[in-house]
Amino acid sequence: SRGLGDVYKRQYLYRINLNRERMKTTPFTDVHIALGAKMHEFAGYNMPIEYTGIIDEHMTVVNGVGVFDVSHMGEFWVKGPNALAFIQSVTSNDASVLPLGKAQYTCFPNEQGGIVDDLLVYHYEPEKYMLVVNAANIEKDWNWCVSHNTVGAELENASDNIAQLAIQGPKALEVLQRLTPVDLSAIPYYAFTTGEFAGCKQVIISNTGYTGAGGFELYFYPSDAMTIWNAIFEAGKPEGIKPIGLGARDTLRLEMGFCLYGNDLDDTTSPIEAGLGWITKFVDGKNFTNRAELERQKKEGVTRKLCAFELVDKGIPRHGYPIVDAEGNAIGVVTSGTMSPVLKKGIGMGYVQTAYSKVGSEIYIQVRNRNLKAQVVKAPFRK
Repeated sequence: SRGLGDVYKRQYLYRINLNRERMKTTPFTDVHIALGAKMHEFAGYNMPIEYTGIIDEHMTVVNGVGVFDVSHMGEFWVKGPNALAFIQSVTSNDASVLPLGKAQYTCFPNEQGGIVDDLLVYHYEPEKYMLVVNAANIEKDWNWCVSHNTVGAELENASDNIAQLAIQGPKALEVLQRLTPVDLSAIPYYAFTTGEFAGCKQVIISNTGYTGAGGFELYFYPSDAMTIWNAIFEAGKPEGIKPIGLGARDTLRLEMGFCLYGNDLDDTTSPIEAGLGWITKFVDGKNFTNRAELERQKKEGVTRKLCAFELVDKGIPRHGYPIVDAEGNAIGVVTSGTMSPVLKKGIGMGYVQTAYSKVGSEIYIQVRNRNLKAQVVKAPFRK
């Protein structure tokens, strides 16, 4: 029996190693492994989930500064005289009002009223934009853009040629300012500039992030990756800078009520249901995908809405848990949930019947056959 067990063990380890070999890497993968990060597949990439623990990393970002490797994200260039026309036709927000040097949150609606992906649009130069899409959707989004490019815009998938770090937290500006002549305090929220950083040229420095703790996202050539990584961690030593994994990234974004594609948004959830009417602009001359249906939803209303909630009873809500009313009738489902490291209570988001989506509504989360009382609140959870 011992021999058979050894065979199974060898086969198990072989499969693990084979899966690792098949996974994509970022310029920082070897560094994560060397630092002892817990690694796991995410969107086809071998990514760090945590280093010192999710709560410790979460609080590091809330109170200080942490660094996320987000090089797995996708970047598409849209260029030429028809670049804006293309973006207007495939995204829900109004890119015509986006000045040079500004970024905009938006989504790709599909023909069924759902969302292909949510993304950022950067107005990089006249007739040149950068789209930043979710890692799990790079191929899907690229095929969508190519198939819907009816205006002849020039498209380039630059995902493999751009690396990205997110330096987040209240001390991020102080740390990064030591490494660039660019006045970071002069970059407003959701604005960016291109300049020198840590001696590297043509680095996009963007005042954006997915944590709600402030900070910047840097886009650069993969060949500059280790120079920039080492410089940031050297500069941030006095502030106790730490690398942060995807686990804390998820808890941080949830405390802010930021949606995660694949959980809170997908091909079946409309931006109106998701509370993203503010990025769905029905302006004259903007005939984007499925505009008529989304306009109807906004006018007539929807039968379900995404809401934020806090548990009153003790427990942790998780993705997929049923949401019920006081009588136990099904009224929705949890899309994201966790134990908030800051609030120290269970928080989450989920789609519920519209009548239960108002702030103050009492709902119940079904956790292992127990109905835990919760209350609908206004996001963000972390003020």
